[in-house]
Amino acid sequence: MANTQGPEGNYDPAGSTQMFRAFVDETPQGGSRPAPAQAGPRIGLIVGVVVAVLVVAAVAWLALK
Repeated sequence: MANTQGPEGNYDPAGSTQMFRAFVDETPQGGSRPAPAQAGPRIGLIVGVVVAVLVVAAVAWLALK
């Protein structure tokens, strides 16, 4: 184990403070480019809402028939 010092000079045996700071200080790569993974959940949500509306409409139609 490496003997690392925390921000106030306290002993941090696991080095977790240093690893946390490295994680927080990371800058995202690629700028403001939209991630392609974000389109999948959005499309799934839209399809789910449309299917739910169709099911409710079919149940209402069968109930009133």
